[in-house]
Amino acid sequence: MNRLKDETSPYLLQHADNPVDWYPWGEEAFTVAQREDKPILLSVGYSACHWCHVMAHESFEHEPTAELMNRLFVNIKVDREERPDIDEIYMTAVQTLTRSGGWPMTVFCLPDGRPFHGGTYYPREPRYGMPSFRQVLEAVYDAYVNRREEVERAAESLANLLNRDVLAIGAVTPDYDAPMLDQAAQMLLANFDRKHGGFGGAPKFPNPMNLEFLLRTYLRTGNAELLHAVTFTLEKMARGGIYDQLGGGFHRYSVDAIWLVPHFEKMLYDNAQLSRLYLHAWQVTKEPFHQVIAEDIYDYILREMTAPEGGFYSATDADSEGVEGKFFVWSKAELEEILGDDAPIAIEYWGVTTRGNFEGHNILHVPNNAETVAERLQMSVEELQERLTRVKDKLFAARTQRVAPLLDDKILASWNGLMLASLAEAARVLKRDDYLIAAERAGEFILNHMTTDKGRLYRSYRQGRARFNAYLEDYANLIDAMLELYQATFDIRWYRAAVQFSGFVLEHFRADDGGFFDTSDDHEKLIVRPRNLQDNATPSGNAMMAKQLLRLAAYTGDSRYDDAARATLAKLTEAVRQYPQAFGEALNAIDSLVTGLTEVALVGNPVEPQMRALLDILSAEYRSNVVVALTREDMPDEAEIPLLSHRTRVDGLPAAYVCRQFTCKMPVTDVEALQTQLNESS
Repeated sequence: MNRLKDETSPYLLQHADNPVDWYPWGEEAFTVAQREDKPILLSVGYSACHWCHVMAHESFEHEPTAELMNRLFVNIKVDREERPDIDEIYMTAVQTLTRSGGWPMTVFCLPDGRPFHGGTYYPREPRYGMPSFRQVLEAVYDAYVNRREEVERAAESLANLLNRDVLAIGAVTPDYDAPMLDQAAQMLLANFDRKHGGFGGAPKFPNPMNLEFLLRTYLRTGNAELLHAVTFTLEKMARGGIYDQLGGGFHRYSVDAIWLVPHFEKMLYDNAQLSRLYLHAWQVTKEPFHQVIAEDIYDYILREMTAPEGGFYSATDADSEGVEGKFFVWSKAELEEILGDDAPIAIEYWGVTTRGNFEGHNILHVPNNAETVAERLQMSVEELQERLTRVKDKLFAARTQRVAPLLDDKILASWNGLMLASLAEAARVLKRDDYLIAAERAGEFILNHMTTDKGRLYRSYRQGRARFNAYLEDYANLIDAMLELYQATFDIRWYRAAVQFSGFVLEHFRADDGGFFDTSDDHEKLIVRPRNLQDNATPSGNAMMAKQLLRLAAYTGDSRYDDAARATLAKLTEAVRQYPQAFGEALNAIDSLVTGLTEVALVGNPVEPQMRALLDILSAEYRSNVVVALTREDMPDEAEIPLLSHRTRVDGLPAAYVCRQFTCKMPVTDVEALQTQLNESS
């Protein structure tokens, strides 16, 4: 075993038996590199990454390649999910050098950590028009030894580029208004695939943040074209191979433009965001299809991705038995053997053929609607759905006998925040007690095992060990989760946690010129302090933080929150105008700023029928810019949540106060009056 054997990351542990003398990121590796005057080979990946596995099998498990790596370099292995700060810095370097990026990421650095060359996957033998990995190793080492001044200049130049003002595109003064949001929506629509849904061509990613923005813009404008873009995409995705037709949950992305062939890994963050998007789509359209997909995702998460302690696991691999997608695909003969007389239903419904649609096998997808399938099978839609339920149960049971993909069982604060927020909102909207129990357990796990007494978070937890300073995205996503838990339970401890986390962020992450760094001011010193402003597969930490600060401002009236949110978004004005596709979460935050938040203060016990009716009105429709607080007892004086200060029942009845910027309408006690006031405030 090498030095990775004591790590907690499943990805690093996968490499613990490599003949490569791997170091984890840390002082020891840099000390050795400086003492021996060796360049550093930094390899970054993650456990569910297919090409990471390919490069590991080809090169890191290959004795001659490992010998060359050990002789010429100090080798560092990093899990990008545990250390997004390192990944962000060096991925920016690779993209600057090569105009592309991805994982596995391979970066060559000076002994002090400054990069001077890099790329992604390198094959063991020359192919794809690429040199072999060993050729790259020898060429890089030769440059380091024989052209050292040139290498030093390249490293210095790249370090200066990495240190440049990442906000140079920002406008001097913010300029937010409804036309700006409308223009951004139209720019997104210009790239909308009207035949298959989604944006652009292959490969195709779900882009939940941008779809959420289009849904919000529809609510604000009533533009039906925007709603169609969202619902059409959601339907095409859920009928495609990117969706697990048997077990629920989405794969990472589609390699084609039609959502058929996915990269088969399943990531917690994708399913967290998409479950919430389908939930919101159901609230807007009341189409049962959207609710079914949302609930299937939640059920998958609770069944397969929830730790005994309550937190949520990170991912499952694309491969099983060394073959990508093997766990998920079927032959026609298999279906016939397992299903017997029901096989024609599965074959017709999922478009199964003898040839298959993926390497001789079939990825299950739904090429036709239920009415068409039922007509072809000469049965009613109701009978089709009934028999499909039986078919799915049989196939799911058969699939459990296969070798499952590897589970990455680390628990990440940021991704748990995304999932927890979605699950808590679903518990409130769908009135699912099982979802609420799971959400509260996850919240308690975060507060008990990944949070210090002073409100500091850890990034990662696995097998009893919480590790690594949390990043801005961890705090921002968990503030969202805590506020959603509060609105699902009205238990003050969740609101307190949100306030505590936000206080830590304001103290330790703020940048002097507005916005936030990704790392705290007492974080490990790296070659630059990262500050990523655009969305990736997960929302930008800055944008998510701005959105949550606006919500906290609505609860408290505290100008610190509002000022910090506005200062963050002000830096993004021009970037959002030019590249809205990269700033979906910032657009969602700006929507809250432009539209304004509606505050609803409730007085009464949630178990009382009258209060239950008021709460039902608040959860029936998707109200993206509403915050709700509740006190069970009259609050004639100051309250811990300022929005609840001086709120009392009306004539002994539960009451609702609808406010904007703490200016309130007359309190109401019946659902019709509350509905009217909410509509007037939106």
